[in-house]
Amino acid sequence: MIEEIKPRPALDDRPAPRRIGLIALATDHTVEADFRRLVASDAVAVHVARVHYANPTTPENLRAMHPHLAAAAGLILPGEALDAIVYGCTSASVVIGEDAVAAALEAGKPGTPVITPAGAAVRALRALRARRIDILTPYVRRTAEPMQAFFAAKGFDVGRLVCLGMEDDREMARLPLEEIVRLAVETVTPGAEALFLACTALRAAQCAPEIERRTGLPVVTSNLAAAWASLRQCGIAPDPAAACRLLTLADTR
Repeated sequence: MIEEIKPRPALDDRPAPRRIGLIALATDHTVEADFRRLVASDAVAVHVARVHYANPTTPENLRAMHPHLAAAAGLILPGEALDAIVYGCTSASVVIGEDAVAAALEAGKPGTPVITPAGAAVRALRALRARRIDILTPYVRRTAEPMQAFFAAKGFDVGRLVCLGMEDDREMARLPLEEIVRLAVETVTPGAEALFLACTALRAAQCAPEIERRTGLPVVTSNLAAAWASLRQCGIAPDPAAACRLLTLADTR
C-alpha cells in the first residue's frame, strides 16, 4: 500500500545555516580538499563547480577561463542564495583582474559577495599587520611577475619572490609537504614580516603551522586566505586555538 502523508512536513530554511560556493579549476586537486578541511562544517556547507581549464599555467591560458566563469557560477545551487562565492585560482584572479572576475561571477550569481585568493591574501596580510612580504610561487616567471606587481600596487614591499618554473597545476599539487616547507623556509629574507605561498594548487595550507614554527613569521597561503575570508564572511568567529596565526584573527577590512 502506498500512502501520501498530508500535510507536508515543515522544512528548514536551509540544509546548513551558511553556504559557500567554490569554483575550482577542472584540473584542481587541492582547493576543494582544503575547503572541506578548513571551511565545511555542520554550520557551513561548501558547494563546488568546476570551470574549464587547460595547462600549461600561462597568462594566456589563465585569461581563457574568463568567458566560462559566469556559467560556472550559475551552476552552483541555481536560484538559491550563497553567502559568498570563491574563485579558486590565484594567478588567474591577478591576470584577469579582480574586478573582471567579480563582474563575471556577479553575472552568474547576482548579489553574491566574491572572494578571490589574491584579494583574500591582501586582507589577510593587512590583518596580520604585515607590509614587507616574501612570496613563494610554483609558477613560471612570466606568470609570477604579475603577482609581484599586484602586491606592490596594494602597498606591500615584496622583498623576494621565488618561482619554481612549474607549468602544470597537477604537478604543483604533487609537491611533497616537506618540500613545500623547505622551499618556504629558504624563501624568507631578513626583515620580512610575513610569507605568502601563492597558488591554490599547492598543498601549502597544511604546511602553514610548520612553516610558522620554523620561520617565526605569520604564513598566508592562497587556500588558507580564501578559507579564512569565507569563514569571516559567514560570521564564524576566529579560533584562538587555531594551528596558524591567520585563523585566530578577525577580518579588519
